[in-house]
Amino acid sequence: MAFKKKPKPALHLGSVYIVVKDFRKSVDFYEKLLGIPLSSENTGRFASFYFEGHCISILNGLFDAENPDKVTHKGEDGSEDLREIALAPNTHKFTFNFCAEDLRASHERIKGLGLADDLSRVKYFCYVAPYYFFTLTDPDGNMIEVTGKYTPEANEFD
Repeated sequence: MAFKKKPKPALHLGSVYIVVKDFRKSVDFYEKLLGIPLSSENTGRFASFYFEGHCISILNGLFDAENPDKVTHKGEDGSEDLREIALAPNTHKFTFNFCAEDLRASHERIKGLGLADDLSRVKYFCYVAPYYFFTLTDPDGNMIEVTGKYTPEANEFD
């Protein structure tokens, strides 16, 4: 059987930036959620988590507008755009999807940390294959889904 050669992408994902309004609260949330310490921080403007070849960066959307003496912009100043993004209502246009080796243990760990008031129970649906997951939101209302290996208890989804 011949396999098709995968096309080489024109771009590679460098990082996902999350624009936030409460920098410290968001950094603390993601440290606890991911279970790893912050990899790097740049004076309260942004911070990054590097793990498994990925990078999630927390970008303080209020920093530039609140610290004009600390940031140099050339050309069009984007600080007001960042501020507007940070303060805008969250429209849930994207979802972070994280995978856990043991979904039940991850749910219990996150529940025990008290990370989110809106932590869902483990849910199930089946389209082509069984899919187990739970959801929560970060301090800015960004949707987070965690999925993984799960063995339901008897009658759990009846």
